[in-house]
Amino acid sequence: MFPVFIRSVVVGRACMYPVTHYLQPGTHDMQPGIVRQTGWFRQAIFRLFRNSGFMNRLETYDLGLVPYRVAWDIQKSIQQRLIDEKLKSRDDKSFKPVYNDVLLIVEHPHVYTLGKSGDQAHLLKSLLELKEIDAEFVPNDRGGDITYHGPGQIVGYPILDLDRYFTDIHKYLRLLEEVIIRVCSEFDLKAGRIDGLTGVWVDDQKLCAMGIRCSRWVTMHGFALNVNTDLEYFNHIVPCGIQGKAVTSLAQLTGRQVDVEKVKKLILRHFADLFEVEYVKDAKLPESEGQFSYLS
Repeated sequence: MFPVFIRSVVVGRACMYPVTHYLQPGTHDMQPGIVRQTGWFRQAIFRLFRNSGFMNRLETYDLGLVPYRVAWDIQKSIQQRLIDEKLKSRDDKSFKPVYNDVLLIVEHPHVYTLGKSGDQAHLLKSLLELKEIDAEFVPNDRGGDITYHGPGQIVGYPILDLDRYFTDIHKYLRLLEEVIIRVCSEFDLKAGRIDGLTGVWVDDQKLCAMGIRCSRWVTMHGFALNVNTDLEYFNHIVPCGIQGKAVTSLAQLTGRQVDVEKVKKLILRHFADLFEVEYVKDAKLPESEGQFSYLS
């Protein structure tokens, strides 16, 4: 493992990948003993990169309860400025990028969103009926089919330039899944994956949906983790277009209401661990106009 990791470092920053990747996290091949035995080495490497300024820097913002279209516009704006900066740095070798990657944490009012490859027939109510349950319908540009967002659900939108990490969408999705799998382990829940299906599952029940869009290796959209979500809203759709699969939440699995702020902090911790990022404090999001706060 040592030679593999060092080789990745020498190749360059864009090829760096956490040690945990080589341990195949979140799969049946995971060996917890190895994780414990190599923990001291991994932490030493983490501190080395942090102190050397080599680690990617990530700005994180908790936007609170935000209408879906507003959050979507913010994502598109951040993605575009990262793309514009990357293209400028390619054309002008003397230009040094100044923008960091961004992770937005939000909750949405009741909304059903449909990915660009989704089937609107999986929405089981008319638009008029959606108004009766105080929900809206928004077709968007992410991958995947239909899903629900609402209060009590933590939605994460990582806007990352994958050229700074690795250019592999499947690897990116598996890492996002691993973040949520590790959060679940904090609640003594054994979460995992189902072959051929994206997202995080507990047995045959989907706990966290995922759908992304990537342009010039800059990501947007992300994951939706059901914490204290009203699961009745999923009855009005075929979730993710998958027949015969139920949806669950941390509250349902634990039998109690879950502290949402605690879950947010756990997401941040495991995200930083798996993506090897350093959080930037006191950052200001140009798109926010001062209305959102930094999530510490």
